[in-house]
Amino acid sequence: MLALVFPPLDPVAISFGSIEIRWYALAYLAGFLLGWRYCLYLARHFPRGPAPERYDEFLTWAVIGTVIGGRLGYILLYQSDYYFAHPLEMLQVWHGGMSFHGGALGVVMAAWLFAQRRNLNFFSFTDVLACVTPIGLGLGRLANFVNGELYGRVTTMPWGIVFPHGGDMVRHPSQLYEAILEGPVLLILLFLMSRKISFRARPGYLSGVFLLCYGVFRFGVEFFREPDAQFGFLYGDMTMGQLLCVPMIMFGVYLTMWTEKRTKRRPPQPAP
Repeated sequence: MLALVFPPLDPVAISFGSIEIRWYALAYLAGFLLGWRYCLYLARHFPRGPAPERYDEFLTWAVIGTVIGGRLGYILLYQSDYYFAHPLEMLQVWHGGMSFHGGALGVVMAAWLFAQRRNLNFFSFTDVLACVTPIGLGLGRLANFVNGELYGRVTTMPWGIVFPHGGDMVRHPSQLYEAILEGPVLLILLFLMSRKISFRARPGYLSGVFLLCYGVFRFGVEFFREPDAQFGFLYGDMTMGQLLCVPMIMFGVYLTMWTEKRTKRRPPQPAP
């Protein structure tokens, strides 16, 4: 059976003696910077939403929430035994080991605290954040591919790849599947929806669409991704990633329906 050869990619982008800067870290940095600039662009087109300056102020909050939430989520959900036995390695985030679900929860908590302190409408604020999040997601999945981690299950497809850490078996490049769906596909979808005044006028709707679509995309790709070794399959053929996506999908559906009902209950506005 033919298989593609994993390209000779070095996880280390730049090194200065013992100091290493990895592509994984650069992906996060690029995601924050590009996401921040895109936030400013979108905020100018959400006239009833928070001012662009608020997203300037929130950048540091977003970084802290993502890193702390993502790291704690990975430690508690995926590798608690290992990290409790090696506590100093909890701080080595540049080696990888971040949970999207934990990072998302960390950003949500940071956004809620920020909105409370600035007296902002929480869902108007998170709608813009939801639209830019696919940038970081897509770049992060590309970094996973460069690291040769989170590879897929065994396949006979002609685009299968033999990964350095996946044995001699041909596997799905599931990181690229996720990079495409969670990155450009979700980014374009939310961009197109954000241009509709009817969607922008329903705070929380775009946030709900993001949760729903991400959950569905991730749930589907998990059928091609190798389950985490420490968990294997849960509840039949369910993986940990799929299990964590279920509440996201449910809340995404609820949020979109709630915003629609809330809009219908709103009294009609007088003509100008």
